[in-house]
Amino acid sequence: MNNHTVKHQRLRHIYSNATTSVSKMAAPVMETCHIACSTNRTPKVVSWSRGGILAFGTCNSVALYDPQERKIVDLLNGHTSRVNAVKWIHREDCAPESHLVSGASDNQIIVWEAQNGKFIQTVQCKGHTSPVCAVDGIYVEDSKILVASSASDSTVRLWLCNRAKEAECLHTLSFGSCFMMDVSLALLPGSRVPILACGGDDSRVHLYVQSSGQLQKAMQLQGHEDWVRGVAWASLGGELLLASCSQDCLIRVWRLCAKSGTDAHAGDDHTIIKMKEDVFEVKDKDVSSVFAVALETVLAGHENWVYGVHWQPPFYKGGKLQQPLSLLSASMDKTMILWAPEEGSGVWVEQVRVGEVGGNTLGFYGCQMSPDGSMIVAHAFHGALHLWCKDQDEEGEWRPGVVISGHFNEVQDLSWDPEGEFILSVGSDQTTRLFTPWKKQDSKQATWHEITRPQIHGYDMQCLAMVGRFQFVSGADEKVLRVFQAPRNFVENFANISGTSKEKLLTSSDSDNLPEGASTPALGLSNKAVFQGDLTPKNTGEKDQFSSVSDQYQESYFHPLIMTEPPPEDHLLQNTLWPEVQKLYGHGFEMFCLASDSTRTVVASACKASKAEHAAILLWSTATWRQLQSLSCHSLTVTQMAFSPDARLLLAVSRDRTWSLWRRDLPTLGGPEPQFSLHTHTGKDTAVHTRIIWSCDWSPDSKYFVTSSRDKKVIVWGPCRLDDPGDSVPPPEIKPTSSILDVGDSATAVAFCPVLCSDNRYLLAVGLESGRILLYRWSPGQEPAGGHDWSRCGETDFSQSHSLAVKRLRWRPRTGLVGLENNRKDRQTEGESETEEESSWVQLASASADHSVKIFNINRRAL
Repeated sequence: MNNHTVKHQRLRHIYSNATTSVSKMAAPVMETCHIACSTNRTPKVVSWSRGGILAFGTCNSVALYDPQERKIVDLLNGHTSRVNAVKWIHREDCAPESHLVSGASDNQIIVWEAQNGKFIQTVQCKGHTSPVCAVDGIYVEDSKILVASSASDSTVRLWLCNRAKEAECLHTLSFGSCFMMDVSLALLPGSRVPILACGGDDSRVHLYVQSSGQLQKAMQLQGHEDWVRGVAWASLGGELLLASCSQDCLIRVWRLCAKSGTDAHAGDDHTIIKMKEDVFEVKDKDVSSVFAVALETVLAGHENWVYGVHWQPPFYKGGKLQQPLSLLSASMDKTMILWAPEEGSGVWVEQVRVGEVGGNTLGFYGCQMSPDGSMIVAHAFHGALHLWCKDQDEEGEWRPGVVISGHFNEVQDLSWDPEGEFILSVGSDQTTRLFTPWKKQDSKQATWHEITRPQIHGYDMQCLAMVGRFQFVSGADEKVLRVFQAPRNFVENFANISGTSKEKLLTSSDSDNLPEGASTPALGLSNKAVFQGDLTPKNTGEKDQFSSVSDQYQESYFHPLIMTEPPPEDHLLQNTLWPEVQKLYGHGFEMFCLASDSTRTVVASACKASKAEHAAILLWSTATWRQLQSLSCHSLTVTQMAFSPDARLLLAVSRDRTWSLWRRDLPTLGGPEPQFSLHTHTGKDTAVHTRIIWSCDWSPDSKYFVTSSRDKKVIVWGPCRLDDPGDSVPPPEIKPTSSILDVGDSATAVAFCPVLCSDNRYLLAVGLESGRILLYRWSPGQEPAGGHDWSRCGETDFSQSHSLAVKRLRWRPRTGLVGLENNRKDRQTEGESETEEESSWVQLASASADHSVKIFNINRRAL
């Protein structure tokens, strides 16, 4: 094992130890189990470190992702707007990096430094007046860092960051009406003089050198016929290679080398045919050197704009630094190409081409190669990462790898399935996604992955409710509710991935009538079911004769998959849809919230409303999908609803600052359909909340409910007891049973844990607009006056918190950690200690406007 591999493993070890030890020391109460997120939709936002960690911008944060462990090891929060560019500052000895630089739409550049295994914000560079779109950094003398940044204020700036954690803006280059799309820094061969390459919308590559304290223009390289999208330097012995890519679909590679005095002034020999050279002179400490730049090659192979180029990282071999001549490019034609010179002729040719086919997507925004060159990754317009790994057995073959995925816009709602085995989430990126743990054959730990995307819509998704194990209702920015049911292909694959028995799952869902899968018609929004018969190709008499146009253009793009591991993005887009079984019409405006009861017989829905007539709650029967009732009480949008765990009460909270409570009437002889009537509500005079009530939830025993509001207050109400005919005493009035808890920020989400704390107190999670999540214990017996009934018992730290508002909090319906129970089942361990240890853990899922879904493991014993 060489020195380099040892370093890699050491870094990974530092990471894993740091993350576990920090969480153990500071907060043994909450640990982050999983973060589902995706890359921002900008070109320069992904960078792969020599230590094997992939850094990418996700919303306002920088995520550090370990492709080997398949999980996010850290989230760096510091920017206040979208992160557009991320770059590791590579060390000359190829050791794992200790600095990372990021630029964002908040016009700032942040340099992050590794300290005790965690990256912390050390320097902020402020000066740009518009969003930063590209950054790069190198080490100069005295281990100072030189950072180059380009922004949409048409300037490129050079910053010097010193050890005292200060940043000084050395130079500002103004390009008038041009924008520079990318910047790249290197040191000139044989000297410590930095050279800067900028590529922009003037179709040229500009070279600048820093000599005697001034930044001088060395030359401009012409040749591209459209915007230059990317530039990248590679150091090759005594020479530099510069790759530039453009919207003219071409890549140009330029060679820069030092010329000795005799070369520079020798007369031109007209007998030799060679590429035209451009020469420039650099003075450094009174020594003058001459450099020449010539075009090395032009690479044509892409059929659309080329957005990114990346050289294979250098490595040490036999004590010498080796730079492999291998260039990776990514294009909007949905392909990545690996280019290298042929051994005999030295002509640059395409070695490998990988990409994706189908799906309604645009192409790739950028590409990166792993330190050892065995993996390549591209990031796409829809935020997805696409990973390919070199096949160990077959030379020159690459196959898709398992990689993280998530929403690329705000996540609006999420729900656990009734068994607590998987999570469904919906977001403003117009998708519904399903996440579940998957355990690789040889690994001990299960990691969470998206294994199906049941709905890809044309409207922003807003809400969802699970109805049974494999059925859900979802609402978007449209007036229709849609009901989806899992196809047979999903049930079989879910059994494979989660390690449950297929037969058991198929008996729980009506397996005879299940379609195989679903596909979306070319111009439609509804997922149509695909049955077994649709998959067999029609046997037409002659080869090229089609009986109708519809045979020639097949509607179904669905191909059944047999999954043993989480699928790559192009499969998620086409082959994992769920068929739509019902549409529910009745609302007059866009859907806003949904709820289903524990008996899975009723679904309640509400839409956006500015008048009382539109603010009615509609109830639907899950047996017939008929509308049962319309419940009118509120005057503005109902923001959230919740059925009590015993399914006898329905609670609704609204933008009109009041709540209403509806009770299920006792069934009459003729009507099996449930009917609800108003039990009680708060009015203008009895309302305690003074602003919009965002969220509500029920205690597990159906005795109390909680409301949280923009006025920063969280209140528990109760006791909720329904009058039985035999009772002589009428039920008590429902009023605040807790003291008013001020959480210091708008409380956008609240949830009661389904199990009590060890001291039999209720456990609640409160999500704030700032992105923090607080844990409180509440006991109803305590005197509410002094506020002693509440005690805060945990909260997310800065790196665990979301960077924007928490939209929804949901506890797993049972104790224990998903993915671990399956291992227990396999081992069939006897003895109480394991189950006791297991039941002390509960899981909390959160959805946020920062595009992420997070799952936290919470130890009830440690509270």
